[in-house]
Amino acid sequence: MTNKDTANSENTVLVTGGTGKTGSRVAARLTALGVPVRIGSRTAAIPFDWADRATWTPALTGIGSVYLAYQPDVAVPGAPADIKAFAEHAVAAGVRRIVMLSGRGEPEALECEGIVRDSGLEWTVVRCAFFAQNFSEGAFADYILAGEVALPSGDVPEPFVDTDDIADVAVAALTADGHTGQVYELTGPRSLTFAEATAEIAAATGREIAFIPLSRTEFVASLTSYGVPADVVSLLDYLFGTVLDGRNEQTTDGVFRALGRAPRDFADYARDVAKSGAWSVPADA
Repeated sequence: MTNKDTANSENTVLVTGGTGKTGSRVAARLTALGVPVRIGSRTAAIPFDWADRATWTPALTGIGSVYLAYQPDVAVPGAPADIKAFAEHAVAAGVRRIVMLSGRGEPEALECEGIVRDSGLEWTVVRCAFFAQNFSEGAFADYILAGEVALPSGDVPEPFVDTDDIADVAVAALTADGHTGQVYELTGPRSLTFAEATAEIAAATGREIAFIPLSRTEFVASLTSYGVPADVVSLLDYLFGTVLDGRNEQTTDGVFRALGRAPRDFADYARDVAKSGAWSVPADA
């Protein structure tokens, strides 16, 4: 079986955010297991768009389970209304199981989790720390390439979680019994400040990468100058001004509870990305 969007089976999984950091990994793992996947994206053969509810029922038709990765984040205004409507569409379409990507320390995310819990679907919540991959696939990748990471939270610890761990937990919850009704809070095995994370990336790459502390105002201006979309800028400003204030610095056992193994360390992530060449700078740059 393949991940063709035309798959129509009660075992088919709709992966919303199917081209994103976690969704692409979830889709790849499901496909490798022989599980039929429908990619939820605006450009798919059966389009799915969070901003266009008319696309939801066609995308949910013939679907047994859903990986719910709301864009841009379940903490943004309007997310609860969309999650409630989406859950109602999923129930009406005959979906049985939903695995929701959520965020730690976000009051708005907790509201969305409650909506999913009360939906009548078999549910699992995957509540995550800040993604390690934001340094290589997100808004901070250009900072690493430029050799200067300028952020407003250099001294706040965060137990960065690897998106490969998130995908492994999500796939287990989508395909195996025993995960229904569980909230898995996922972190890495240790907490690092953003300055320390930058230093580990520098060590892995063998490059000098400076960490520059900024005010939030300076941070927003910097992101804007790099051409980061306004909605992403707004979300990152919210995260650094609220949930990245130390409230989430403790590590958790969520990966071990879900998978029976330890989470991946940030140093392993940095080493593997460095080996891939994603942070390499041309000699004449």
